[in-house]
Amino acid sequence: MHDLYSYFPGDIEFRVAETPVFVDKVFKQMVLDACESIVDVIVRPDFKELTRQAIPPGQQVPNETEYSDFIAFDFGICENDEGHYVPQLIEMQGFPTLFAYQILHTAITKKHFAIPEGYDTYLSGYDEQSYTNLLKEVILGDHHPENVILLEIYPDQQKTRIDFRCTQHYIGIPSICLTELKSIGNKLYYTADGRDIEVKRIYNRIIFDDLEKQQLPEGTIDIRAPWQVEWCPHPAWFYRISKYTLPFIKSPYVPETHFLDQIGAIPTDLEHWVLKPLFSFAGQGVIIDVTSEDVAGVSDPHNWILQRKVHYAAAIQTPDVPAKAEIRVFYFWKKGTQRPVAVQNLARLSKGKMIGVRYNADKEWVGSSLVFFQK
Repeated sequence: MHDLYSYFPGDIEFRVAETPVFVDKVFKQMVLDACESIVDVIVRPDFKELTRQAIPPGQQVPNETEYSDFIAFDFGICENDEGHYVPQLIEMQGFPTLFAYQILHTAITKKHFAIPEGYDTYLSGYDEQSYTNLLKEVILGDHHPENVILLEIYPDQQKTRIDFRCTQHYIGIPSICLTELKSIGNKLYYTADGRDIEVKRIYNRIIFDDLEKQQLPEGTIDIRAPWQVEWCPHPAWFYRISKYTLPFIKSPYVPETHFLDQIGAIPTDLEHWVLKPLFSFAGQGVIIDVTSEDVAGVSDPHNWILQRKVHYAAAIQTPDVPAKAEIRVFYFWKKGTQRPVAVQNLARLSKGKMIGVRYNADKEWVGSSLVFFQK
C-alpha cells in the first residue's frame, strides 16, 4: 500500500482490498461468453434505433459516433440453484472507468506478490505495454496529446482522480474541468503555460445525467452545443449501453429485466426483484428490498427497471467472514475494427448489502481489487 500510494500521494481515496480475485479458465470463459453475447446485440445494425429512447430529453449532444470506444461489463460472482458459481450481469456502461489506474494497480500487485504462473489481469493476449498502447491509441485518435483532454467536473474533487493522474502519466493528456474551457467560434480551448490550446478530442468523464445537478459558475460553456470536437466516447453511449439495454439481452448470465412501464402485471414475489432507476450512478437510488408501495410510488416508470435479484456467492475467504465480489471487464473498440475486445478488468470486494465503497466503510478485506484470470 505504501508503494501504491507513493506514486500520486493523496489521490487514492477509496479502499484497496487486501486480495485479488483468482478466476479459473471455466469461469473466465463464462464471463467472456456473456460479454460476447451482449456485444452481439450492441453491434446489431438496428442497435441505435433500439436504444433511441435511451437518451433523456435535453441530453442530446451533436457529433455522435458510430460506436462506443469503451464498454465496461459488471458481473456478480453468484451461485445457481445447484450451488455452482456463475457470473450474472449487474450492469454495463458505454463509459470509461479506471482504465489507466489498473495498469499501476496490476504492476504494483505483481511486484509485491507471487502471482501463480498462468494467471494475469490482461485478456485477449494483451500485456502491460500493448494494453497501454491500445488505450493511448483509442483515447488520442489521430491527435497530438496536448489537443486531447480528459474532461470532468472538478476533477481534483473526484474519488476516481487517481485514474486521471494515471491517465496523464501513461497517455500524456491533462485533466481539465468543464469550468476551465473557453471558446472561440465553435472551437474549444484550455489554457496551459500561458497558451490557449485547441481541444480537438475529448476523453469524456462527465456523467451528463449529473450535469444538471451541478452548481457551475456563470459563464461555463454549454458542452452540449455543436462544438467542433471529437468525443471519446460520445455521451450518447453512456445512455445507449446502460441499464436501458438490459431488457433486450437474453442470456443465462443476464438476470431477467423489464422496463417498469412495460411489465404489465407487477410480480407478486417482489422480494426476488430489485428496482433500479435507469439514470443513476454508483448504485444511487437502487431499492434492494422492493415493496408494492415502492413500485406504486414511482412517478416516472419509463425511467425505471425491475431486475431479477441475484444471489452473490460468499466466494472470497477472509480472516472473518467471506466476501462477495463483482468483476468489471474492460472492452476497448479500436477504430476500423468490427467489434470491441476484452482487455483488462477490475474487481470490487464487499461484505455489505451492496457492492461499492460507500456500503463497506467499516469493513476489512473489501474494496477495489483486480482479477487474475487463468490463461
